[in-house]
Amino acid sequence: MPRITDTVTTADGSCPVSLHTPDGEGPWPGIVMYPDAGGARTTVRAMADTLAGYGYAVLVPDVYYREGDWEPFTMATVFSDDAERKRLFQMMSDVTPERMASDATAFFDYLSSRPEVTGETFGTTGYCMGGRTSLVVAGRVPERVAAAMSFHGGGLASDDPGSPHLLADQIRAAVYVGAARNDRSFTTENGETLEKALTAAGVDHTIEWYPAEHGFAVPDNGPYDETAAARHWEAMESFFGAHLH
Repeated sequence: MPRITDTVTTADGSCPVSLHTPDGEGPWPGIVMYPDAGGARTTVRAMADTLAGYGYAVLVPDVYYREGDWEPFTMATVFSDDAERKRLFQMMSDVTPERMASDATAFFDYLSSRPEVTGETFGTTGYCMGGRTSLVVAGRVPERVAAAMSFHGGGLASDDPGSPHLLADQIRAAVYVGAARNDRSFTTENGETLEKALTAAGVDHTIEWYPAEHGFAVPDNGPYDETAAARHWEAMESFFGAHLH
């Protein structure tokens, strides 16, 4: 699958990105794929190749670019290593909703400038932290997002003033949420809150609960679940096919 590496100029510097496209001639609809808390890495780029194979130009950004040349995390052990867990959560906290929105505007401008990409509205998808980012961006940059997906995303309907559910009345995109079971970062009560907010705002949305744990879709996560991951790929193919083509 064709892939290029590049940098996108943002308000805060230069963000490394990879752009993944199908074989053949484009242009194709554009999608930003936001990584989980582990950041952009080999596993996520391989996932972007898979999504590109469905007929999209997929951008994977280094959401931690403000950290400089940061040391990659080992996802199998990061949450059991106190020092690494602390470093991870510090880096996550620096990716604020305001920065998510500012960066997304730069990513969308970059996609619209590329000859491989068609259209002026885009898709977003993401995992864990990236699932939250996907919905935050749909609410804060609504005129640029046509379809937003989130898989085992955390903090989608929390008490935090930056919670995506508080942006429901701004969202123009269709929304899909693939939630994990036993997920303290997105409980069934949180799901009900999000459902009510999206319904009240008239947002076209689907919230589905997968019989798998948080991290089910990303192969280098401990809770990766092959069956749930296959279902998530089917959902992406169907949802983006309906809303981006």
